[in-house]
Amino acid sequence: MRLFVAIDPPAEPLAQLEAAVAPLRPAWPDLRWASRDRWHVTLAFLGEVDPARLDRLARAVERAARRHPAMTLVIGHAGAFPSPHRAQVLWVRVEGDERAQAGLRALAASVAAGARRAGVPPPDEGRRFRPHVTLARSRRPADLGPLVAELSGLRTSAWDAGAIRLIRSQAGPEPRYEALGTWPLRGRGPLPAEGA
Repeated sequence: MRLFVAIDPPAEPLAQLEAAVAPLRPAWPDLRWASRDRWHVTLAFLGEVDPARLDRLARAVERAARRHPAMTLVIGHAGAFPSPHRAQVLWVRVEGDERAQAGLRALAASVAAGARRAGVPPPDEGRRFRPHVTLARSRRPADLGPLVAELSGLRTSAWDAGAIRLIRSQAGPEPRYEALGTWPLRGRGPLPAEGA
């Protein structure tokens, strides 16, 4: 099964992001735009994982969550990988004050280390962590500079990142995500039941 660990931004900043992105989509039909229900902040991409390792991995992710405090973040400023003028991925940055940024980096490192100890080393481990939300992908390198410029002033309202999720990605024309577990960050009480 294909897994990753992520933070899900809440509804209000996602609605603000959708309001900024929606008018841009029609002019860029060749991009594969991610739908709002797939927007998240990946802490660690784990790739294909043997189901036999799932319990151990879940315990490692839960331990990582308990070690790190909640943080206040915002979504703002677009960018593109590998560069705006030869891009294959359009994204928006996830930001916060210095303490929140350091906390986010530490959380991502802790999740990756826990996954490694559980026998599931992230395939991109060692790559610099850049917290972001992926908006769109291009099959071939494209000049997305105009989109990056259009979204340069974006800044959502601040939101509280208080939990992390272990998510299964099911491939297909419209990939589906299934949460396999959700754990509160330190200082948070129990999470509401799914669908509550």
